[in-house]
Amino acid sequence: MNIKLHTPKSLKNGSGMSSLKQFMLSLLATTVSIALTFGTAAVIDNLKKKKEKREIVMMVMYDMYNTLRSVEKSDTMLRQAMKYQLQVAEDTAQYNKLKFQMAVLVPQVDYTETTERIFSSSIETINTVGNVLFSESVADFYQARSRYKGIVCDSIAHHVMINNPFSSARGVINIDFDYYALLTKSLLTGMRQSFTQCKQITRVSDEDLDVYCREREQMKIAAEAEIGASDVSDDELLEYVRKIGEAKKKLNLE
Repeated sequence: MNIKLHTPKSLKNGSGMSSLKQFMLSLLATTVSIALTFGTAAVIDNLKKKKEKREIVMMVMYDMYNTLRSVEKSDTMLRQAMKYQLQVAEDTAQYNKLKFQMAVLVPQVDYTETTERIFSSSIETINTVGNVLFSESVADFYQARSRYKGIVCDSIAHHVMINNPFSSARGVINIDFDYYALLTKSLLTGMRQSFTQCKQITRVSDEDLDVYCREREQMKIAAEAEIGASDVSDDELLEYVRKIGEAKKKLNLE
């Protein structure tokens, strides 16, 4: 920005205090104008950064919240499986009754790593948040989530696939549900602590998170409804199948 201050001609000609006063008023007006220009730009930039920071924080908190819900649900399934396992251990006659119910209780977590990648892979994103403690707590949370999926969910699923334990009462009884339950308790406690720390660090209240979650859920429902509205109906699908079959016959493809 090139700003030139022009000395009044009257001051150059030495016309006295009146001209000096006019010059000083001009100088003051120019100074105020510069201050307002740069000050307004700084305020706008600051507000933009605060908005971006808030959006990133809420996005991460929402991801952590949904992960906790998923792990807690998985933990409930694991504990229910342990109850059935105990019933079979105490009375093997219960095996035939409970084996199918136990098979659907293999714990699993439902989440995507999109938010984690966005937050963890971009130094710009971390700098926008600008809080080291928050970044560390988020990293601890995602590390615990990864460990839970690997050493609990994936491990049990691998055991089931390789050993098919639900095919016999002995197999059901020998599943180490107690070991996995203790691992889950430890990892879930750590994730909850990290989540609470993040809320405290960023001063995100439960009410703020509830509002954000509702907004995200409404967006999800609206998107699903739009996709559903564009789906092909069963009748249309059958008509497509019929017409494609007729076309294949004409082309001697059948």
